[in-house]
Amino acid sequence: MPVEKIVGGAAEIPSGGNRDEPDETLMQAAILDGVGQPLTVRQVADPTPSPGQAVVRLQAAALNHRDVWIQQGRYPGLQFPAILGSDGTGIVEAVGRDGDRDWIGCAVVINPSLEWGSDPRVQGPDFRILGLPDNGTFAEAVAVPVTNLSARPAHLSAEQAAALPLTGLTAWRALFARGGLRAGESVLITGIGGGAALIALQFAVAAGARVHVTSGSAEKLGLARELGAAGGANYHDADWAARLREQGGPFDLVVDSAMGASLNALIELTRPGGRIVFYGATTGNPPAFEARKVFFRQIALLGTTMGSPTDFAAMIQLVATARIAPVVDTVHRLDQAEMALRRLADGAQFGKVVLRTT
Repeated sequence: MPVEKIVGGAAEIPSGGNRDEPDETLMQAAILDGVGQPLTVRQVADPTPSPGQAVVRLQAAALNHRDVWIQQGRYPGLQFPAILGSDGTGIVEAVGRDGDRDWIGCAVVINPSLEWGSDPRVQGPDFRILGLPDNGTFAEAVAVPVTNLSARPAHLSAEQAAALPLTGLTAWRALFARGGLRAGESVLITGIGGGAALIALQFAVAAGARVHVTSGSAEKLGLARELGAAGGANYHDADWAARLREQGGPFDLVVDSAMGASLNALIELTRPGGRIVFYGATTGNPPAFEARKVFFRQIALLGTTMGSPTDFAAMIQLVATARIAPVVDTVHRLDQAEMALRRLADGAQFGKVVLRTT
């Protein structure tokens, strides 16, 4: 019986069926069959490395809102069935060419930013993110380019390392490559509790910045202070912006993922000559953009997405040097992938939701 082909080349073994290749080895993977469908764990063929690739036997993977949006059908280029997952860490067990054999046996973190291109300022036309269309990390193994491997910082557990790649890369580029953060500056990070905002807080504190945050949860604001935040405000309160201005504003740098109606308040909270960097627009486009205050006060409004290989290497170096440990919210088994995705979709997490893949 022919096997079903999954996006990126993994082969699913039908229940009760026989494999065309008897020597083919199998693994477990959490598979999404379509929009609105739950993740289900089934057997698929183990990946094999092409020249320039490595197969990583995964120890842990982490979830991102990207996975939620794909499940909800709110993401471009949908193809099913698919193995999602952009974040992963594990041990290299095979490579596609002899020149890469030194990687075998190494504990690695995977850079999910595939084929960024030659321009460090912006991704090229072939850029994509691991976990659709390429098979992702919600599985026991994954094949990725060798150029996307970095040695795992020795102080990190597998769960902590899995929590790092996508949000760590996004946060590092927002703060440093785009935001130009310098020691001693004041920073405002919105939406604390999510993975990117939390690791941005940790990075900014490690860089010597004074950081304030926003959240819709008093509990999360308290936890952020334990991680080094100097203060914060609940964005559900009518006077949240005034409270932040009193605590530490105006700010040299604002890092935001929401946009929407809060953008004008963030402009008011930004110091003349300051910068606002946004890596998402979860609350939509601003209903009324006060452009005059941006140009008259010389404020730079900057967008960012993921990051280049150079950004990823610098991010890993910062984590290793400052011994930063990403915040892990909960750890689930691979066969609990749908439960883990529901926790992320509900927004109850503080930090990263992680899957143990072995």
